Amino acid sequence: MALLQNLPQVPDTLRGRTVGRSFQAVFLLALVSVLLPAAFGLRLFQLQVVNGDRNRQLADTNRIRLVPKRPARGTIFDRNGEILAGSRLSHTVSIWPIALPRSEWPTVINRLSEVLNMPPDEIQSRLEQAGYESIESISIARGISPAQATALAEYTNELPGVRLEAEAVRNYPNGDLAAHIIGYTGELTDEQLAARREQGYRMGDVVGQMGAESAFESTLHGVWGGQQVEVDSSGRIISILGDKPAVAGQDVQLTIDIELQRAAEAALGDRKGAIVAMDPRNGAILAMASWPTYDPNIFTARISEAQWQQLQGIDKPFLNRAMQAFPPASTFKVVTTAAAIESGQYSPNTVLSTSAYIQVGGIRFGEWNRAGFGPLGFTGALSQSANTFFYQVGMRIGGPTLIEMTRRFGFGRKTGIEIGAEESAGLVPDDAWKRETLDTPWVPGDTINMSIGQGFMRATPLQVASMFAVVANDGYRVTPHLLKDNEEHRNWKESIELSDATLDVLRRGLRQAVASGTARALNVAYLPPVAGKTGTAEAPPGPSHAWFGGYAPLDNPEIVVVSFAENSGGGGGGTAAPMALKVLETYFGHEQETAE
Repeated sequence: MALLQNLPQVPDTLRGRTVGRSFQAVFLLALVSVLLPAAFGLRLFQLQVVNGDRNRQLADTNRIRLVPKRPARGTIFDRNGEILAGSRLSHTVSIWPIALPRSEWPTVINRLSEVLNMPPDEIQSRLEQAGYESIESISIARGISPAQATALAEYTNELPGVRLEAEAVRNYPNGDLAAHIIGYTGELTDEQLAARREQGYRMGDVVGQMGAESAFESTLHGVWGGQQVEVDSSGRIISILGDKPAVAGQDVQLTIDIELQRAAEAALGDRKGAIVAMDPRNGAILAMASWPTYDPNIFTARISEAQWQQLQGIDKPFLNRAMQAFPPASTFKVVTTAAAIESGQYSPNTVLSTSAYIQVGGIRFGEWNRAGFGPLGFTGALSQSANTFFYQVGMRIGGPTLIEMTRRFGFGRKTGIEIGAEESAGLVPDDAWKRETLDTPWVPGDTINMSIGQGFMRATPLQVASMFAVVANDGYRVTPHLLKDNEEHRNWKESIELSDATLDVLRRGLRQAVASGTARALNVAYLPPVAGKTGTAEAPPGPSHAWFGGYAPLDNPEIVVVSFAENSGGGGGGTAAPMALKVLETYFGHEQETAE
């Protein structure tokens, strides 16, 4: 007690402050002990209840990955089973968006851009389009070079989220042979993806872009498969959780004979133009050559916009000239002959005088030989390609009659071939078209020009081949087609209702043109008898176009050949007819005999 009494006394003011501080500490400790569990509980409630589904999904996607399996594309064969378009093994680079936080992707993209020589903003665009939380692999580049594949393997540690995979890519074993028929494949554009997403197509998917590859896309493409896999923190696969096999696309067999196609392209050489070979009995396309051309293998790997523009600028190599429209010139006299006899205004035995020119409305329409051929009938006029004979015929029957027959032969509309997206309908001009387009009426001079396939008349080599098929197959217009198993096209044909007399005149005239007329280049002993017609079209301001169309054998035709040389400056007999001869030599298996 004494001891306690001897202790120093604490002032009352200080004693009050100490008591207050102790009370505050106790209060704060109690408050923290109540609020902290409440905060943890609230956060736990938010994570597990409010955002539970999303967080579970994020947890799964950190270890579960969807690996799509691209279907193998179907093979394209020629009529004899030769491969026109197949597949080869290559490498594809893809990225896994969810593998990295958004902030880490720029470094990876820049490094990947250097290795692939690809603009970083293009990779960035793909990533953003897919979404940073996407669990699907996104294809960035396919068909990369071995050097690029090696570089990617070496820089694996610097490229997290990037995967190098073996993949089958399109291969065209014949290079540019038949390129306009086969077409090529390429990645979906944004517009194509939007249109086809509901059909199961994905970003980076490959589709046919031209030709048969595009026309038969639904058959060739197949159905995607995929694997759901569990991966570790490095992205390595630990186990396969599920597997859906991809369904390969179906094969397609075309009517094309690759050897005949090779002969047609060799005959065309480096001339701008086209050659079409067709079976007149059913419309099967046996060959369709166009020059300039391109190698579809260039699209196996990525090409830049600059490369694409450069390719487009070289005389339009992607343009299939067999399906582009030009003045058909004197090959069109087949139609004028049919219109004249079917109109009843001319008999098959009609004879007309020909001369150096005829004059209509103060304009002279000249004969090609500048002299005339004297009196001629239809067969002689076809044989010699006498312009003044057909001028007179056109004037008498009139424009409407000639135009009506032109349309009966199928001119002025697409032929119906499967690759018709690239086909021109041509032009059959008439009074209504001329008034709307040129604000002038149809005049006699228009009929005169049209009677010899000049003026405003436009036709494609494929349409001209269909015209000659009508004469070869007893008056039926058939639908040209490329699919060998296309029963609908093989069996479909339509009579254009030509009389036997008209068909007889046409056959005799076309045979005489080869035997003793302008198409004598095809009058060779080692081939079956050929019937045909030449044409030379004025094409100002450029040089003239050269045409030939015909068929063989004469009595039982099984092939029609049309050859066309754009702005060649030569005549149909001297330029186009020898081109057709080369194709017929291959078809009938003969070689031209040469003197020693």
